[in-house]
Amino acid sequence: MRLEIVTPDKTIFEGEASLVQLPGLDGLFEVLNHHMPMIAGLKKGKVKVIDASNKENFYEINGGVIEVLNNKVMVLAQ
Repeated sequence: MRLEIVTPDKTIFEGEASLVQLPGLDGLFEVLNHHMPMIAGLKKGKVKVIDASNKENFYEINGGVIEVLNNKVMVLAQ
């Protein structure tokens, strides 16, 4: 899936990913390839990304919103 993690200042991650784990308002959740469309709020925490080379990356966010649509994931983070 195509993933973008964007803050007001810069793009933190842009590329292919096989898994994204996010700190949702009601707890951790994961998005995998071909996930159903959704929009969800995010709270402060770590975003875990497994990229195309199967490497785990972690990004700290202070909250935000995620949109999943047509195998594209957009994280608008603070």
